[in-house]
Amino acid sequence: MEVYALVGRRGTGKSHHAQLLAHHYGINYLLDDGLLIKGSQILAGRSAKRENTRYGAIKRALLHDDEHARQLRDRLKELTPSKLLILATSERMAEVIAGRLEVPPPHRYIHIEDIASPEAIEKARQMRNEKNRHVIPLPTFSIKKEFPGYIVDPLRSFFRLPSPQRSNVAVERSIVRPVYSNLGNFYISEHVVSELVGYIAGAVPGVHKADRVEIATEEGKMILNVDLVFSLKSLPAKNLHRAAAEVQQRLKEQLEHLTGFYLDRINVTVKKIFPGEQLED
Repeated sequence: MEVYALVGRRGTGKSHHAQLLAHHYGINYLLDDGLLIKGSQILAGRSAKRENTRYGAIKRALLHDDEHARQLRDRLKELTPSKLLILATSERMAEVIAGRLEVPPPHRYIHIEDIASPEAIEKARQMRNEKNRHVIPLPTFSIKKEFPGYIVDPLRSFFRLPSPQRSNVAVERSIVRPVYSNLGNFYISEHVVSELVGYIAGAVPGVHKADRVEIATEEGKMILNVDLVFSLKSLPAKNLHRAAAEVQQRLKEQLEHLTGFYLDRINVTVKKIFPGEQLED
């Protein structure tokens, strides 16, 4: 197995450039912050960005946990990849990770300064330090289960590779907020969520109000339950099903955008229907 290492200080854009670098060297597998990744799939491991403290995140990234390291070793032995890219903050860290994986030490080190401009590195550092936003080299759909409630935004970029064909390569990544944070813990009270739901739902013609708003979790998934009260007189074409579906769609898009939380499921129930337009709360 040929082992490569992408080395750079924390927050300098390693994950942002990892897929491009892997494509350039024909590497199908990479290890980033405790996750073994191939293409758009997580094959094994647990992300350091899910730890509650920065110290815990560092230990996770170094594969300090024996069970975590064993799971990754077993998966690599099963897959027998010809090449592996390890992301690390230093050459020594890359060597430690390789040792925990029981794979050869890196035979080639690529430093982030070799593939990213000073301006790009500085921008990545600002995003990390000021907004506590981290990049994971995977499309958003593949990490929603791994990061329930912490996805901020998907990214899709096109990079031009230095090749005779000069072809563009599409690289999908996701921005997440880790569980630990430079900015402290992030909370949104339930009454604020309820008010947001009421405001978003109330903008749909025919909706009088959101009567009940409940946030629930089930097997690590975030679920929003909403009961609606409709005014039949102001409902366009008297189509309840279409209006309820529109409420569901608007809640999905706007609530995730406003809060930064990913909602696995939104259940909308038509609780009451009034024939008139003027209703009492």
